[in-house]
Amino acid sequence: MCRVQRVWQCLIVAAFAAASSGPQAAAVSDFAGERYQMIQQQVKARGVGDPRVLAAMSKVRRDEFVPPDVKASSYTDQPLPIGYGQTISQPYVVAFMTEQLRLSNNDRVLEIGTGSGYQAAILAELAAEVYTIEIIEPLAKTAEATLQRLGYKNVHVKAGDGYKGWPERAPFDAVIVTCAPDHVPQPLIDQMKEGGRMIIPVGGGLGYQQLYLLEKKNGKLQRRAVLPVRFVPMTGEATKRK
Repeated sequence: MCRVQRVWQCLIVAAFAAASSGPQAAAVSDFAGERYQMIQQQVKARGVGDPRVLAAMSKVRRDEFVPPDVKASSYTDQPLPIGYGQTISQPYVVAFMTEQLRLSNNDRVLEIGTGSGYQAAILAELAAEVYTIEIIEPLAKTAEATLQRLGYKNVHVKAGDGYKGWPERAPFDAVIVTCAPDHVPQPLIDQMKEGGRMIIPVGGGLGYQQLYLLEKKNGKLQRRAVLPVRFVPMTGEATKRK
């Protein structure tokens, strides 16, 4: 009788273990497959080919940076809401903007618009230091906690107005802006190194904007339009300066 009881106990324990670990393991496996498909179909197929950028996009889990209610859509070809009227950018746009900066291992990068922290994590895989500013304080705190939990010690998060940049940490090799002002903020230009690059969407309102790549050469700014995009507007000081 005792032997039969022990057998049933073992079966119950095994069944409980399978029930508790199965869905989680399946979810992780599914996300790995979805992330691979994202790279192949959304990123590489559209022309992003830098091996370092592709490796970073493959490594960083987008599902770690989205709210629970949209986690199932983590690897879809679209921006996703993260609260406070903000979004996490479409994977292709993240990859495209990152590739345009041509980052090296020694670069110091300024990001305006931390959002969820996903773009900062991608940058952190490619550069020495990332300084990122978010104007919505709860988002800044959540992003900082996520990045710390995932071990990104080279990302520095500040709650504040990104229009003004981070002069105490300037100059920067690269600047990336993930919200759209109606003009390029002069403080961000001033904080670029000679030879530095900036990728920024420009255009007012909630309609489409133009993504520009700016490069500082011999003290002069060269500007090139590279992609039509749609970002949330830059708020704060940007709305006062015309």
